[in-house]
Amino acid sequence: MSFLIKNVEIGGSKPFYILGPCSLEGEEFAHSMAHSIKEICTRLGVPFIFKASYDKANRTSVKSYRGPGMQEGCRILSEIARELDVPVVTDVHTEEQAEYAAQYVDLLQIPAFLSRQSDLLEACAKTGRPVNVKKGQFLAPWDCKNICEKMLAFGCERFMLCERGTSFGYNNLVVDMRGLAWMREFGVPLVFDATHSVQRPGGLGGATGGDRELAPVLANAAMAVGVDGVFMEVHSDPDNALSDGPNQIRLSDLEKVLRHLQIVRAAWDQIQLDT
Repeated sequence: MSFLIKNVEIGGSKPFYILGPCSLEGEEFAHSMAHSIKEICTRLGVPFIFKASYDKANRTSVKSYRGPGMQEGCRILSEIARELDVPVVTDVHTEEQAEYAAQYVDLLQIPAFLSRQSDLLEACAKTGRPVNVKKGQFLAPWDCKNICEKMLAFGCERFMLCERGTSFGYNNLVVDMRGLAWMREFGVPLVFDATHSVQRPGGLGGATGGDRELAPVLANAAMAVGVDGVFMEVHSDPDNALSDGPNQIRLSDLEKVLRHLQIVRAAWDQIQLDT
């Protein structure tokens, strides 16, 4: 299965990237991040979708920053999409949000905690927008077959699955790379979320911890087995990010990380030609 999201091919011969900050921390910040990321991706010749969330509905603490809200967030994202001519994606959490956000963004994203919510999956499918479904931390790779069957039953043929780690004891996630091979068998585009796979949910007590230095390591491993896309959250100052700072890679490191991923992908492509 392959399809286009604006000018980005999903599931084709070239890998794509979903890049951007965890949350919309302000209009000026969002535009600045989008401009910087596009400059890097244009220089490297890699297609990308700009990502940012208008509401982080599953924050650890009630005191945590959540975002500007749906209407303001969708306005900002739609302006970035128009100004930079790039696709944009954001999370949706309810059927009503799916219907509203679909008017402004190019790709809807189902958070991992909600990956089994049939009503939400159906609502996203009915919008006609492509959908990125993150595999729940509580699901085995083969459980994603049921997600695929739901999406097809709801009339959505433009969707992808996204691996983002599996719960492993308390405050920890692990990635079973075998799962990427198993999930590819479903015949839909496969994305690897390098950011949330290195989370330590609730690991800081009132906030989520993580190991940002391991995100590129896991991304390279995923690219080595031929995933269609890589999801990475990027921030100009992750140590002071308003959400998920410990897991976001530094904007200043992004070009180097992407160059390495492209090298790994080229090697994988060559292996496919030789086999």
